Amino acid sequence: MSTYLVGDIQGCFDDLCDLLEQAEFNPQQDELWLSGDLVARGPKSLETLRFVKELGDRATTVLGNHDLHLLAAANGLAKAKSRDKVQPILDAPDRDELLEWLRRQPLLAEHPQHPFAMAHAGISPQWDLTTARQQAKEVEACLQSDDYLWLLENMYGNGPDYWTPVLSGIEQYRYTINAFTRMRFCYPDGRLDMDCKLSPEHPETGPLQPWFELPRQQPLGKKVIFGHWAALMGHEDQHVIGLDTGCVWGNSMTLLRWEDGARFVKPCPVHAE
Repeated sequence: MSTYLVGDIQGCFDDLCDLLEQAEFNPQQDELWLSGDLVARGPKSLETLRFVKELGDRATTVLGNHDLHLLAAANGLAKAKSRDKVQPILDAPDRDELLEWLRRQPLLAEHPQHPFAMAHAGISPQWDLTTARQQAKEVEACLQSDDYLWLLENMYGNGPDYWTPVLSGIEQYRYTINAFTRMRFCYPDGRLDMDCKLSPEHPETGPLQPWFELPRQQPLGKKVIFGHWAALMGHEDQHVIGLDTGCVWGNSMTLLRWEDGARFVKPCPVHAE
């Protein structure tokens, strides 16, 4: 059995299929871990959702910002952007089943045997792993409860940008969602920046630092697998592996086999407008 990890699909279903064929992925015995943003921008978000759902327990996916936005748009709480190409999902006969499945996916997933944790954007540098688990579980419980529409309606916004244990209610939930699904840069004091999407090497980033370069008071003890930040183009160091290599923008999709570190790369056409 092999464990495969893949970056943001964003509806680029044909590219995912080509990549899995290249790696000889066997759904009868292998595992597929997906770093979120299954939908949006690419041409086949509906097919992607159906495929991952049908893999059952052979697949583990975390929620990304585009996945959450789809849930909000499907419930009339946000506008579905035409460039996101999710209308086929909203028109599908199995839409309710797919959306119900999607809202029950986690923000944070940890492999039971291998020493890695997965979150779409990463894990806040202000958190230890115990805090990250607790905050993920609280938001997941709300998203899976009868209060999920309230959460989807009120999750939008860039604040609060700093974690403190006294946060509660929607402020606590919003910080957690932003950290797990939208985070890229932080200020040196740990505050989240929700605007800059540049490469860390870009001269206009100023004092901002990638979230994974800020010191932690307590090491996580696991490698963090994340997507979301295409400008990193597959950054890897001793603490993190970034798997979003910009498939939807005409770069490539990357699949990593955990056991031996083998990488499989599929060059992609431009899908996003």
